[in-house]
Amino acid sequence: MNTRSEHAPIIQMKDIEKHFGAVIALAGVSIDIFPGECHCLLGDNGAGKSTFIKTMSGVHKPTKGEIIFDGKPMHFDDPRDAMDAGIATVHQHLAMIPLMSVSRNFFMGNEPVKKIAGINFFDREKADRITMEEMRKMGINLRGPDQAVGTLSGGERQTVAISRAVHFGAKVLILDEPTSALGVRQTSNVLATIDKVRKQGVAVVFITHNVRHALAVGDRFTVLNRGKTLGTAQRGQITPDELQDMMAGGQELAQLDDALGGTV
Repeated sequence: MNTRSEHAPIIQMKDIEKHFGAVIALAGVSIDIFPGECHCLLGDNGAGKSTFIKTMSGVHKPTKGEIIFDGKPMHFDDPRDAMDAGIATVHQHLAMIPLMSVSRNFFMGNEPVKKIAGINFFDREKADRITMEEMRKMGINLRGPDQAVGTLSGGERQTVAISRAVHFGAKVLILDEPTSALGVRQTSNVLATIDKVRKQGVAVVFITHNVRHALAVGDRFTVLNRGKTLGTAQRGQITPDELQDMMAGGQELAQLDDALGGTV
């Protein structure tokens, strides 16, 4: 496994603020993301996780702060800019067409072509071959490349989306709650895929509410609360209970417990 001491950060988010009118969604968040690591971003609803990853991926422009990507200051005008730089996001609700084949979904928007009589045609043979190869690498055994995406499990569809992003050059892979709607077996498949991806040198940003899932694959853990960073810890430096306590509000929860006579 790669460790952060061996590398410079692939992306640095420095003192990021994001204001929506009078609402301050992010209030000076700084995070370094390193190649080959899984950096877990945790926090309750409203903590600022979604705004943060949208700022990282070009959906929002920061009100203040700086984004350093691969050692250079970057200004993303839109998600396409971020994708072209190598920042890909896999959302919980996948942008896939269920009745379309895995192969066509894999290459949607990036179709390989071959010329016949000077005319470009979709190179289905190449697309099918690459799709099967990439799925085998991730431990997904398809009946064939023409298998409909809708027949796959939720975990398998997540794996297709992750594999697709990596195949097309993602250096930073943002995963937005990829295990939140999955059963135990499907979750295990996705976590195994995350482990394989980071071993390829890709930086993974894993957004999750689930401490157990984070601890299963995470190298570092950052907790957000009300748009601020509560802290970042490396694997082995924090216990599951401590991480859960940070997510739950820590001191605020303790004060509530005292006020209610130890019933929380």
